Amino acid sequence: DPGHAGLVGLAVDQDAIPKIIEKYAALLEKAKAMPETAEYRINIEKICNHRINAATANPDDPEKVEEIINCGQVEEIVEQADDEMTVMNMYLKNRWWEHVEEVDIEFEPAQTEGGDHGDVEWDGSDEKK
Repeated sequence: DPGHAGLVGLAVDQDAIPKIIEKYAALLEKAKAMPETAEYRINIEKICNHRINAATANPDDPEKVEEIINCGQVEEIVEQADDEMTVMNMYLKNRWWEHVEEVDIEFEPAQTEGGDHGDVEWDGSDEKK
């Protein structure tokens, strides 16, 4: 059926590529309300930029855009932007980045050959006998 995108209930959208550019640009703009260090902002900016670049570079080739983005058909990618805007609005309203605890992890693997890690003292006492 040429009137459908091969998905039940999802009609072909001739304007899907311009919508991808517009909607993901709107997400990028809205993400600026979060601190630059918020992991969600960092990740969503990467996704948005990747999708905008794919759509901008292939304005007349929906199949190529789908191949590059690799998250379904262009109509689905438009819907994903709408869904992400819903999530982002909740994220911003609730200021969820303030509830993510920063965790410093120190990792220094043992430098012994063979990797027996016998030099690790878990409780502060050396129990090798």
